[in-house]
Amino acid sequence: MNNFDLHTPTRILFGKNSIAQLRAQIPEGSRVLITYGGGSVKKTGVLDQVYDALKGLDVLEFGGIEPNPSYETLMKAVDVARKENVTFLLAVGGGSVLDGTKFIAAAAHYPDGVDPWEILQTSGSKITSAIPMGSVLTLPATGSESNKGAVISRRATGDKQAFHSPFVQPVFAVLDPVYTYTLPPRQVANGVVDAFVHTVEQYITYPVNAKVQDRFAEGILLTLVEDGPKALSEPENYDVRANVMWAATMALNGLIGAGVPQDWATHMLGHELTAMHGLDHAQTLAVVLPSLLNIKRNEKRARLLQYAERVWNITEGSEDARIDAAIAATRDFFEQMGVPTTLSGYGLDGSSIPGLLAKLEEHGMTKLGEHKDITLDVSRKIYEAAR
Repeated sequence: MNNFDLHTPTRILFGKNSIAQLRAQIPEGSRVLITYGGGSVKKTGVLDQVYDALKGLDVLEFGGIEPNPSYETLMKAVDVARKENVTFLLAVGGGSVLDGTKFIAAAAHYPDGVDPWEILQTSGSKITSAIPMGSVLTLPATGSESNKGAVISRRATGDKQAFHSPFVQPVFAVLDPVYTYTLPPRQVANGVVDAFVHTVEQYITYPVNAKVQDRFAEGILLTLVEDGPKALSEPENYDVRANVMWAATMALNGLIGAGVPQDWATHMLGHELTAMHGLDHAQTLAVVLPSLLNIKRNEKRARLLQYAERVWNITEGSEDARIDAAIAATRDFFEQMGVPTTLSGYGLDGSSIPGLLAKLEEHGMTKLGEHKDITLDVSRKIYEAAR
C-alpha cells in the first residue's frame, strides 16, 4: 500500500427527514445563498423544506445551474455572492449544482482583476480561501457532496476542466434517499454508472496490496450491480435508494482511493465528448470505459482478473477469456441501465475524433492513466474502438 494523507471532514446527515438537522449546521447570522438547477427542487417541494429549515436566517437564491455547469452561468452567481455579501452557500441538487457551487465559493473570493477561469487552468492550486458551503443532495452520482473536486465547462471555448481544493470541501451534506424517488430514470441510470466508473478508476489499475481499499471498492461495485437496476424498477424502495445513494458518496470521498494508484483517463476522454457533443457525463464514461479496459488489458491484467472473479464471479477459462467476459459484463450492465456504450448509440460516427484529440492535447492530456502511458495515439485507439 502506498503512503497517503486522508482527511474527509464533511459531516454526513443521512436518512429520512435528516433535513431537520440543517439549521444547526449553518453559523448563526449567516447570509445564505441557496443554489439549485433547473427547478425540479421546487416542483418536488425540497426547496420549500429547505426554506422551512432555514427560518431565522437571511436567505437568497440562485437557480438555473445547468448539467455540466457553465462558467458563464456561474459567474452571474459569483456577482450575486459578492454584491450581497454572502457568507454561506447551500447547494440543493446533484453533482452539477455542487460542482458549480464550489466554483462560486472559490471565485467569489478570487482576487479582483483576475479572471476566475484561472481556477480551472491551474487545477485550483491558486485558491487561498472560499465561502464555506454545504449541500442538500437530491441526485446521488458524483460524490461531490463529500470531496474537494469539481468540473466546470466554458461554452465560449468548448472547454470542460476540473479543479480540486480543500477550501471548497463541503462542511456538511444532507442525504435523504426519499428525495431521489422522483428522479427521472435517465438521471438514476447516469448516477449509478457515474458511481460505478468512479470506483473502477481507483480499483482497476495495478495491485499494491491494499486489501481494505480493494474490498471496499468491490463492495461498492457489487452494491451498484445489485441495486442499480432495482432503483429503476422500484423507484420508491427506500433501502435500494439508500444503498445507491451511500455507494455514490463512498465511491469518491477519498476512502477507496487512499494509498492506491488511480487512473482517471476514462474521465478525461469523457470530458471532451461532453464538451464537444453535449453528452451526459455518465454517458461518456459508459462509452469510453469498456474500450479503455480492452486496450489496456495487459497493463491492467492482474486487476481485471481480480475484478472478473470478485465482482462478476468469472473464474473459468483462460485469462484472456475471463477478461473478455468481465469487460462484456461491464458493458451489459451499463446497457441494462439504459446507458448506451458506443458512440453510434448517441448518433455519433467518430468523425469528431481528430477534434477530440486536439482538445486533449490543448488541455495537456497527453500522458494519462495510472502509468501515464495513455498517449494521444492510445486515446485515438480508445475513441475509435468505441464507435
